[in-house]
Amino acid sequence: MKICVTGLRGIPGVIGGVETHCEELLPRIAQINPDIDIEVCCRARYVDPEMESFRRVRLMALYSPPGNSSEAFVSTAVAIVHAWRQGADAIHIHAVGPALLAPLARLLGLGVLLTHHGADYNRAKWGYMAKSMLRLGERLGMQFANRVICVSPSLAANMRDRYPTAAGKVVFIPNGVDPPEAPAEPASTILERLGCETGNFVLCAARLVPEKGIDYLIEAHRRSGDNRQLVIAGAGRKGDRHAEDLMAQAGGKVRMLGMQPRSVLGVLYRHASLFVLPSFHEGLPIAALEALSCGCPVLLSDIQPNLDLGLPVECYFPVGNVDALSGRLAGGQIPRDAGASGTALMSWDEVAARTSPYYREMAGRARFSPELHNAR
Repeated sequence: MKICVTGLRGIPGVIGGVETHCEELLPRIAQINPDIDIEVCCRARYVDPEMESFRRVRLMALYSPPGNSSEAFVSTAVAIVHAWRQGADAIHIHAVGPALLAPLARLLGLGVLLTHHGADYNRAKWGYMAKSMLRLGERLGMQFANRVICVSPSLAANMRDRYPTAAGKVVFIPNGVDPPEAPAEPASTILERLGCETGNFVLCAARLVPEKGIDYLIEAHRRSGDNRQLVIAGAGRKGDRHAEDLMAQAGGKVRMLGMQPRSVLGVLYRHASLFVLPSFHEGLPIAALEALSCGCPVLLSDIQPNLDLGLPVECYFPVGNVDALSGRLAGGQIPRDAGASGTALMSWDEVAARTSPYYREMAGRARFSPELHNAR
């Protein structure tokens, strides 16, 4: 039995929430199901083409074009044709943009498992046409996928409400979290190298893209008069204007660390006085889950996926409100134990155990299903 995975740039060590999700989840599913051959269809320009496997998961570097608008669509089409030619039983599609091609996968006789990571059409970077295509991808994914996994309870409820004929195929399985592994060197050495002082910095770990709200976090921190350093761990696409503008604001009380390995992020979570995630858009925020797992107090924008974590009210502020965020930063840190027990943190092992039956379900499906002709 073989299942191919698409919709992500690749693994391991590729920045992005979907990529982190797959890097943690897929090897665990492979361990549970040694008889299922799992292959990630990576986009060649993001990965080492010489690396053929990662923790029992096959890696296949396939063509993808440069550019935001066509990359996901073309790379997913290439992956689906590759899966069909390799005789795969099913394909696991991540995110609603790549789900545009769910009908093609079904037409070729593949079972389709879709993981819906969030309403990508709400991302600030997309124009009207791109948002329309992402909405269409969601609709086609809901219509043609055999099973749909949603990473937050509100997203699952929303999909059932908006697509009642597909409600029976929707399941909720959250992102998992495990505390990052200990680094090879002492935490004090890492903090000194990064220029961070224990308990005297505010941390944000996120990609440098508009929907993460890092620009207004920097402004709120400036207005607050907070003497703590603002430390931002994350990177953006090479040559991206927004990321370059954010990097230009480094200096003074703002420290831009770039992309850091998870072991280093674990040190930052454990030694920060506060973790802030000011996002306009999330699926279920892995960075916030990791901060909580390390005992770091968190302050999150009040978007629904963040509210799904079920933290106390003091852990939230109105999204996009610079004055409100500035006031919260000026008011000092949230107690370190506030909210840490307010949400159920599910390990990646448990997430894999919950996802595994759907891999077996997909692998057991016939190569062609008459459901395709009945879909409307």
